[in-house]
Amino acid sequence: MDTSETTKIDMANRLFFRLYQCANMLHKTGSRAIEEEGLTTQQWAVLGALSRPAVQGGMGIGELARYLMVSRQNLSGVISRMERDGHVSVAPSGQDRRSRIVTMTPSGRHVWLDLALPKIHAYYGQALADFSVNDVTHALHYLLKMLENMKRIDAERGGSDSAAEEAGAEGGQAA
Repeated sequence: MDTSETTKIDMANRLFFRLYQCANMLHKTGSRAIEEEGLTTQQWAVLGALSRPAVQGGMGIGELARYLMVSRQNLSGVISRMERDGHVSVAPSGQDRRSRIVTMTPSGRHVWLDLALPKIHAYYGQALADFSVNDVTHALHYLLKMLENMKRIDAERGGSDSAAEEAGAEGGQAA
């Protein structure tokens, strides 16, 4: 390899390792920020996804898994704990009784909006303390660019998020 390719590989290694460390620290410090509410960062992500105005009627399990980019299997345990704690409810879909829809409960909405979200916003402020709006914009741009490349790699390698597999896993509509 030439010097520029070696340098790019070395820099890529550092970048992905730092990304790995950031993900671990987000889980550790983010969970601490909302531990009084009995939430984890995974539950934070689920409540955040379900709080969006576009999904006030809830989301199918497969749709939620795709949005969060996790496996249905990994999401299942998180949803079960959240249902047990009263943050979400899971019910059959009105359109396809075999599909299950996850919605935030009134109690979950209270925990999210009134208790967790102010702490999450404070956490963001601390984690991004030395970042300008421009810095955040640039970081987000590059993370989205990297995410798109990773999604392309996943699709090329037959990732488990194909529409046909999800429809079959939902027990729902044929493609």
